[in-house]
Amino acid sequence: MSQGFMRVDLFDFDLPESSISLRPTEPRDAARMLVVKPDEVPFEDRTVRDLPDLLQPGDVLVLNDTKVIPSRLYGLRVREETAARVEIMLHKREGMDRWRAFARPAKKLNIGDRIRFGEASESTACELVRVDAEVEEKGDGGEVTLRFSFAGPFLDEAIARLGELPLPPYIAGKRATDEKDRADYQTVYARDEGAVAAPTAGLHFTDDLFRRLEERGIGRQFVTLHVGAGTFLPVKADDTAEHRMHAEWGTVTEETARALNEARARGGRVVAVGTTSLRLLESAAEEDGTIAPFSGDTAIFITPGYRFKAVDVLMTNFHLPRSTLFMLVSAFAGLQRMRAAYSHAIEAGYRFYSYGDASLLFRAKPS
Repeated sequence: MSQGFMRVDLFDFDLPESSISLRPTEPRDAARMLVVKPDEVPFEDRTVRDLPDLLQPGDVLVLNDTKVIPSRLYGLRVREETAARVEIMLHKREGMDRWRAFARPAKKLNIGDRIRFGEASESTACELVRVDAEVEEKGDGGEVTLRFSFAGPFLDEAIARLGELPLPPYIAGKRATDEKDRADYQTVYARDEGAVAAPTAGLHFTDDLFRRLEERGIGRQFVTLHVGAGTFLPVKADDTAEHRMHAEWGTVTEETARALNEARARGGRVVAVGTTSLRLLESAAEEDGTIAPFSGDTAIFITPGYRFKAVDVLMTNFHLPRSTLFMLVSAFAGLQRMRAAYSHAIEAGYRFYSYGDASLLFRAKPS
């Protein structure tokens, strides 16, 4: 079966507001985890702590070590005698001083406009409390390209000072972001700054869980995919053919590719922690399933009918209706199977979305 175009409403479902989690489970690995195996095998209600028992020695976890940056900025568009407040959500770095971003309201911005972030400083030692950007391009859906007045580490420092952690709208719309989120919305192994959204399946891991996985003989490898805000947007088109994915930058090192290929040759399974790890591995995989080193952009869009080449098991949170991520898990485990799994999860009180519970999906056999 080849990946074809499908009606987006096939991926719709009703989710009660009470199912949306506004805070994570503590400790992280105490979250619930729904185990979904192929065919008619019953669903299993487990916890993340059970992961070592649900995998086999020789399996390898692949985790995304991207680190979330405080990428929501509030600025003032300055044009001659007029000014207007704008909110900017950075989503993809394009150079030392350039970012793609979503602007609200985008209609207030024209190419060539300047946006001022932060306050003017009387002390040159604190100049990073203000940074300017010029609008270089305007795209669809409120997307703009900004060139900043700082570059490299200086720009990173300015963003860190002025930016706000970008909690997803279904959380940020219900409560203010606070200091606790700075730790909660970051994996314990986050290392490479550049994401504007967390690889949320990884939020469940603790040092103790890693120790127990290691004792069980389960390996781990790291890849980097800088998650963009576009990943989590609901699909507004009626047909999957009309949806455009936003590109994200990722890398799989030669060392990681070799380790994964060797593990599979020994009979081990590749276990993607999160849809971001899966999308990157599938972008790096060759037709025969060999994982090659990779560095660059990926805009891979996976819908039912896609033939998976690299990933055998997927650990992931519960996703939004009509989202590309629910389409991806439906491609991985089967659309009817995932609709049934989500119905079970809602009925059983699982917590949904970024701060919610997990699922462990075993790949469906190709039809």
